Amino acid sequence: MAKNPIDQTANTYYHKIKLKRRDASPAFIINMQLTDLKYISEKREREFNKLNIYTLEELVRHFPRDYLDLTRVTPLTAAYHNAVILTKCEVLSVEVNRTARCPFVKAACVQSGTYFTAIWFNQLYVATKLKRGDYLFYGRVQNKYGLGCQMNNPTFEPVDKNYGLKGIVPVYSLSGNLTQGVVRVSVKQALQKLPFVSRIPLPLQKKYELISLKSAYEKVHCPKNMFELRKGSERIALEEYFLLVSAFKVIKGDREEARRRKYSVTKDELAEFIARFPFPFTKGQNSAVNAVFKAVHSRRKMNMLLQGDVGSGKTAVALSGVYMAVKSGYQAAMLAPTEVLARQNFGLLQRYFPDYSVALLVGSTPTAEKRAVKAAAANGEIDIVCGTHAVLQDDVAFKNLAFAVCDEQHRFGVAQRSALIEKGAGCDVLVMSATPIPRTLSLILYGDLDVTSITDKPRSRQDISTAIVPERKYRDMLLYVAEQAKLGNQSYFVCPKIEGDDEGTLMSVTELYDYLRSKLPQTRFALLHGKMKEKEKTDIMSAFKAKEYDCLVSTTVIEVGVDVPDATTMIIFDAERFGLSQLHQLRGRVGRGDKKSYCFLLTRSQSEEAHERLSVIKNCSDGFKIAEEDLRLRGGGEFIGTRQSGRLMNEIKNLRFPVDTVITAKAISDDAFSGEYDIEELRRTAYEKYSHLAEVSLN
Repeated sequence: MAKNPIDQTANTYYHKIKLKRRDASPAFIINMQLTDLKYISEKREREFNKLNIYTLEELVRHFPRDYLDLTRVTPLTAAYHNAVILTKCEVLSVEVNRTARCPFVKAACVQSGTYFTAIWFNQLYVATKLKRGDYLFYGRVQNKYGLGCQMNNPTFEPVDKNYGLKGIVPVYSLSGNLTQGVVRVSVKQALQKLPFVSRIPLPLQKKYELISLKSAYEKVHCPKNMFELRKGSERIALEEYFLLVSAFKVIKGDREEARRRKYSVTKDELAEFIARFPFPFTKGQNSAVNAVFKAVHSRRKMNMLLQGDVGSGKTAVALSGVYMAVKSGYQAAMLAPTEVLARQNFGLLQRYFPDYSVALLVGSTPTAEKRAVKAAAANGEIDIVCGTHAVLQDDVAFKNLAFAVCDEQHRFGVAQRSALIEKGAGCDVLVMSATPIPRTLSLILYGDLDVTSITDKPRSRQDISTAIVPERKYRDMLLYVAEQAKLGNQSYFVCPKIEGDDEGTLMSVTELYDYLRSKLPQTRFALLHGKMKEKEKTDIMSAFKAKEYDCLVSTTVIEVGVDVPDATTMIIFDAERFGLSQLHQLRGRVGRGDKKSYCFLLTRSQSEEAHERLSVIKNCSDGFKIAEEDLRLRGGGEFIGTRQSGRLMNEIKNLRFPVDTVITAKAISDDAFSGEYDIEELRRTAYEKYSHLAEVSLN
């Protein structure tokens, strides 16, 4: 991209803007100094400066890193070891020990007949604060070695004077001598002093039912409940992404390509095609089909992302789009990342397009057949080409390509998608993905993709029970697989590596294959990995689907693949080594039939972080929510180029908001730039904040 892409436009004057501060935010009218607050002295101001907080704006954008949920009082009998709880008890006596090496205060307490001890080390002043009576204690419970319950250095308040230990309490990152109390009071004062101005046009705020920015900041810093917290976080994140998308629009200008082909297919004809499917479309599928229909009949070329959870029926929507093109007299192409999936799609195309010419073009296609397919596609004799990356080769040409589908979009790069588009000047493109990942979101933000989503699942789709399995349970799991094989049910075993690691901590897929065969000699195993030839992989998958094998031992090559209705168990070794979206994709390989299915996440890791990530998969089956958690755990810095993300992602990384916020922000920005609103101020402020993204690069 050119250094100053808008120099030759009417927006040249934006380049003359000088910011008073490099991090000035257009969400606020002015920047007030910290010392404008009553209780912040120059000395305390320097402590805030250590956190890169210099203004009241930056203070209120110092979002909590965590929250204490003090809305529930937990009985000691319900608390497990090391749990952090709020509990109510009666203080019976207070003892001060000044002679110990580490002086302490010890309180003997009781709760419904359960006795426990609270101890404060090097805090002798506590003795003056505690008396006999009822108190609330907040802290970590120690309950081990048969020594009874104990709380070390808990926070406490009398029940009848409960001011601080209630509600949802924010926890901030600190520096120097700052305390949580000082930051909380300072933030509350700043919220009252600062003016907040949204750059989203007021009619659009009403249209999308957005709360005010001031209310949003109050809900994030002083939430009454978790619902309020989420609502406020979403609103602030929405404002940020709205500004970011709008800045891209200003920087890039109007790059949408005008439509070159007119589709003649009617809604009645489309309804007749959909009636061919052996199942009724869900509400989400119908909505997605309508979105594609509207897009191909618009004035602009379609560039759309269709996202939906595993098993939501995205392929049926894609076939409907292919029909719109070929029924209008044009050609269509359908790409898949693997030969196995390409062959599955080819079978579907043959079934649903019996009156049209369909060809398969993959790496293993014989040379003579490849030449024939390429020649037929170039002269228009073939209506639909289905294949892998082989379709992207320079010598593959189309006479009149109008509609292209990229299945599993996360497996294709921007350059590859562009290569496909160039094969049909101005062709419409539909890319599909099960879970929004940072790269996909970057494409949305950059204005490269419009989005439609399928949020429901077909009625026949089975729920998949997921469990985290420690090493000591491996034997029980193998016995379960053997029993399932006797019942005619099939299983997948997946490991992260074709070869083991240098430290010998990871088992290779071949080692796992040999190990399983030795442990379960009566069970039929097949081996599959990426180094095999395409024909060999295809033959193995076909044999597995035909039930010639009970179990398939594989790498992530099966992340996308054929549907195997009798596959009911997915076992993933060293699961902590996989990304959340990968785990979700792998889990989606089972539960394709009408049988109850299971996914076992095997791990030897003792890391809390690893178990937290795996718990996301265990407790959630919604691909969108998993993407949201992935965003929370990994942060948003991968959305756009490594250095170009600026301070935005760091500023809002602690906010808890749904991943669809990004999509909503783009929709609002599209509305704002539709020509119906006065957006000169928006153009100025958006560019002012994000002019450094003029040379943005995507990951």
